[in-house]
Amino acid sequence: MNSVVSGSCALLLASALLAGCERPPVQSVQGGYRGTGMVQVTNPRLAAARDAAQPLPAPIPAAAEGGPLAKETFKNVPVLGDLSVGEFTRTMLAITAWVSPKEGCAYCHAAGEDLSSDKLYTKVVSRKMLQMTQHINADWKQHVAATGVTCYTCHRGQPVPAQVWFSDPGPKRAGGMSADHNGQNHPAALANLSSLPLDPLTPYLLKAEPIRVVSKTALPVSNPSGIKQAEWTYGLMTYVSQSLGVNCTYCHDSRSFTEWAQSPPARTIAFHGIALTRDLNKNYLEPLTGSFPAERRGVAGDVAKVGCATCHQGVNKPLNGAPLLKDHPVLGGAIKPVAATGAEVMQAAPAAAAAATGLLGKVLFAVGKKDLGDEAARAVSAAAAALKAQPGVKAVLSGFADKTGDADKNLQLAKDRAFAVRDALKGAGVAEDRILLKKPEFVIGTADADSRRVDITAAP
Repeated sequence: MNSVVSGSCALLLASALLAGCERPPVQSVQGGYRGTGMVQVTNPRLAAARDAAQPLPAPIPAAAEGGPLAKETFKNVPVLGDLSVGEFTRTMLAITAWVSPKEGCAYCHAAGEDLSSDKLYTKVVSRKMLQMTQHINADWKQHVAATGVTCYTCHRGQPVPAQVWFSDPGPKRAGGMSADHNGQNHPAALANLSSLPLDPLTPYLLKAEPIRVVSKTALPVSNPSGIKQAEWTYGLMTYVSQSLGVNCTYCHDSRSFTEWAQSPPARTIAFHGIALTRDLNKNYLEPLTGSFPAERRGVAGDVAKVGCATCHQGVNKPLNGAPLLKDHPVLGGAIKPVAATGAEVMQAAPAAAAAATGLLGKVLFAVGKKDLGDEAARAVSAAAAALKAQPGVKAVLSGFADKTGDADKNLQLAKDRAFAVRDALKGAGVAEDRILLKKPEFVIGTADADSRRVDITAAP
């Protein structure tokens, strides 16, 4: 009986010990000279699941060269205005698919507002993010090289990237004679639930605190790198390792972690990556703090910030090194204006057409009038240019009237205004079978000027 019990106990003990082990197969790749311990250990089974979590967006065919410039056709286009209307529209379709595929254009453009309106904070932020993306690709080649990044690198089809971070002040101190936790001993995901400092990113990826572990000389009289600083550094390194799915020897030679001459190139690339995140957080994201509503800020009232995981998301090269930038060179920095050479338009893919939903234009009318004034004609012209650049997209017209006067006459006036816009679009070269009148939305609005309008909405 005792032997049976002893055997059962041994089996349970063995099971408990093996529960913490990784199930085979396990592969190791030597990253340095033999004997240095510079090995990356991977499991093909887990790697397959990791790679499956790195889907690539469907490409959208490039627009044909030529045509009017976006800044000459649309209002309030300070970032991508030197693109042709076709390429500008293609870029907007791509960004919508990358960032807000469910919300569509309405994520940045307020319903009922002209496309030029900055009413929504998301549009203000997205413009700054476009500038930030161009800055990364143009000025930080030491880290992103020619591969570059696009909005999709971080967003992956979500309005808010999954791996952003906020400063974490930690739990409140009890007060009195209780000890200050000094940012430690409170497990946090950023430090892999260890007793290391719970917010290693604020000092290193927002501020510019020195990243140090030991002094450079043996037996120093005064060690400028104390234990506390070493623990904060280890917290940051733990975060970096998790973000890239690697261990320490991906960047360091285990014989001498501090010696740059014995470190692989990855350490230099990582050095520039840390400097890059500081630049982005300090010069692009922090200045946007006031633009975000309170519910989109952290517990300390700070804006969401980027870190290594924001782009990498568990792999040493974001999206396994897919060169997304080659399909959208405008995000690489400065662009050359495209000459207006004619009516060439892009041949957008069906997927792009499906993504093209949102307000193309708002055509305003005078009180009691159905004729197009100068401003209304410009709005129709801009919408027509956008439709020509998107052959697979149709225009849905919704007529509105204000509530003053006779209701029946106003309802007919709303319809007549929609008919006037339809005729103007046809006159601008848009085929009649691409123009739909949406009868249920011929409604009576309020007494303000915005109610005397026709909305032109894109639909697949």
